[in-house]
Amino acid sequence: MIGLMDTNKLPSRDELRVGDSVTCRGDAERETLPCWRFGLGLVIAALGLSSWLGCRPVAEPAGQGVSAAPADAAADGTAALLKSGGREGVLGPAILPRAPKALRERRVVTVHGQELADDYFWLQDRDDKRVMHYLDAENRYADAVLQHTEELQKKLYDEFIARTKQSDQTVPQRWGDFFYYTRWEKDQQYNVHCRRKGKLDAPEQVILDENTLAKEGDYFAMGPTELSPDQRWLAYGTDATGNEQYTLRIKDLEKNDLLADSVPNAGEAVAWANDNRTLFYTTRDESARPYRLYRHVVGTDPKQDVLVYEEPDKAFFLSVAWTRSRKFLLLELTSNASSEIRFLDASQPTGEFKLVEPRRPGVEYGVRHQGDTFWVITNDGAKNFRLMETAVATPGREHWREVIPNRDDVKLDGAEVFANHLVLLERQGGVPTMRVRDLKTGAIHPVEFQEPAYTLSLEDNPEFNTQQIRFSYSSLLSPPSVFEYDLVTHERKLLKRDEVAGFDPAHYQTERIEATAADGTKVPISLVYRRGLKRDGSNPVLLCGYGAYGLSEDPTFDAARLSLLDRGFIYATAHVRGGGDLGRAWYESGKLKHKENTFSDFIACAEHLIREKYTSPRRLAISGASAGGMLVGVVANRRPELFHVVVADVPFVDVLNTMLDPKMPLTVTEFDEWGNPQDREAFERIRSYSPYDNVRKQNYPHMLVRGSLNDTRVSYWEPAKWVAKLRANKTGDQLLLLKIDLEAGHNGASGRYDYLDSQATEYAFILDCMGIGE
Repeated sequence: MIGLMDTNKLPSRDELRVGDSVTCRGDAERETLPCWRFGLGLVIAALGLSSWLGCRPVAEPAGQGVSAAPADAAADGTAALLKSGGREGVLGPAILPRAPKALRERRVVTVHGQELADDYFWLQDRDDKRVMHYLDAENRYADAVLQHTEELQKKLYDEFIARTKQSDQTVPQRWGDFFYYTRWEKDQQYNVHCRRKGKLDAPEQVILDENTLAKEGDYFAMGPTELSPDQRWLAYGTDATGNEQYTLRIKDLEKNDLLADSVPNAGEAVAWANDNRTLFYTTRDESARPYRLYRHVVGTDPKQDVLVYEEPDKAFFLSVAWTRSRKFLLLELTSNASSEIRFLDASQPTGEFKLVEPRRPGVEYGVRHQGDTFWVITNDGAKNFRLMETAVATPGREHWREVIPNRDDVKLDGAEVFANHLVLLERQGGVPTMRVRDLKTGAIHPVEFQEPAYTLSLEDNPEFNTQQIRFSYSSLLSPPSVFEYDLVTHERKLLKRDEVAGFDPAHYQTERIEATAADGTKVPISLVYRRGLKRDGSNPVLLCGYGAYGLSEDPTFDAARLSLLDRGFIYATAHVRGGGDLGRAWYESGKLKHKENTFSDFIACAEHLIREKYTSPRRLAISGASAGGMLVGVVANRRPELFHVVVADVPFVDVLNTMLDPKMPLTVTEFDEWGNPQDREAFERIRSYSPYDNVRKQNYPHMLVRGSLNDTRVSYWEPAKWVAKLRANKTGDQLLLLKIDLEAGHNGASGRYDYLDSQATEYAFILDCMGIGE
């Protein structure tokens, strides 16, 4: 919804890493401290001031689930959690706490005639009190090890804040009689959503203050938001745990009253009918899948709400949305590889949703509306998608007429329809592009951009009958900007560019280079760094990747990243197969039976950066989140000597066990991406790369692993089990830290200051391990 969907543009969570070190040895574990602290430590130890570095004994209470003895020593599951005494080393006695060791309780299952042993399956039982003891032990261990970086963390955090305009607002967007915008105030964690009636200098009406809502609990995140057509009623959802299950409420904006209507366990989609009284919303099943659509009437008991549709196929998600014309409501059913859409006249809320086209395996389509026409974007007979049109009265595939055909070198990412124009969002050569089609004349013109690589997206644009639209633009050297574009005159106007104090793009440089993959494929790498770079192999590099679901890693600006660049880092993004960076074929060549390409591409990118002397293995850090966390987990197993640091956020690493359990959240919907391991071929393929299943006795890079207790996409036990197994198998002196956020979900900290604080911790870990202490 306009205004309410705007977010504070703060840095993304995708960057993190590590560096050179010297060993401090103890009687049970061996951990590392950065090189620059080594010599200083000798002096401090001699003076008896080891606590200055945060290297002091940590006495822990007795607990369960963690053992300081051999892993099987406490068969009943009870052991000392972390005994005091720590370790002896160059910095004096007991300078670091002893690392936790999770108890091993072997569970064996047989699949396709093969035994699968899992020593840490017990960590999946959240009701087992030993689980929380273990997670707490790992958190306190990580805090103790990182304690000496607190000054650096604060310095980084202060740098982030200094660059951020803390009191700011979005560009007001008109919808009917109102101008909507979002603002944020200094020292406030969350957004304030506002509107003004008639003109921009009219009195401000605060329609929703997230900061007030956030006071109700320890965690807060906004969910779906939607205004009724007459703009009197605001439906909104809030998440109090991070599990992405929302409590849906309705607010009367005329009276500024909150209605008694309250719906728990709502999904992310809501839509109003044109009677301004009927609200459609989704709910989730036990696996967190949106699967039911309900109809609610304002002012009635939600227990009386009518079930409109239920999707039985666990591979499909259900959603509901308004068309931009506000003529129809769309019931959208999507899996990772197919879709089905039904439509309802928004003025007839008790009517029946009519089918556009039945689902077929491997066929995806989306629908837009204008006049008597449905515009259909589909991959039916078109790998890179094509645009079709059909009459609303005859929506089925047999009536589709091609308007824009499939093109081998251009992917049609999407289309947005306005009263007289069609805006085409495309991708060519890995770069997003935009073209505009005049619906009266059929003429098409491109919208030109000067930079070689960037990120581009349309704003909300709630007005259907308009000549001007807005889009957002960003690049590695261009802070997020909002432009207004005239669809008729082709004029563009900059409305707002995020202010970044102290940033001068002339001090930095970008490159787009290519690595050669094992099969000869050229894999793009985007780079940004300070000017004057010397390619002598000494530069620290943070290499990030994702490579899944066809999602593109377009280069975008991140103000926090400047703290790395200004310390000599190169920030790099590997555009590996499995993502959508180079079109649909790029995605399909990195999924299912071709998944190996994702991992080999990333390794090829790392090797290229080393071979071309951008960096060296001792100066190379890698990072990934979610499916990107799986990526860095795989390459850490396979080529640990290639990387000095690995940072994995909410990593999907227990892939085989998760995909074998259809009762787990979202598992069935993922079969189209990874394969169903009930099929032997898929089982063997997933088993060959699943990071948890391929941990072995070897030296690993320094590793920081982060998860969230209430994550419904990647369960907390995936990073927890992975770290437990790594700790039991890793050799050498490298750090291995696990941080589990006990009050968040997949996206981590929700408040903007909490997020920056979390990012400062990760950056401090990277810099400290690289021996960069300032």
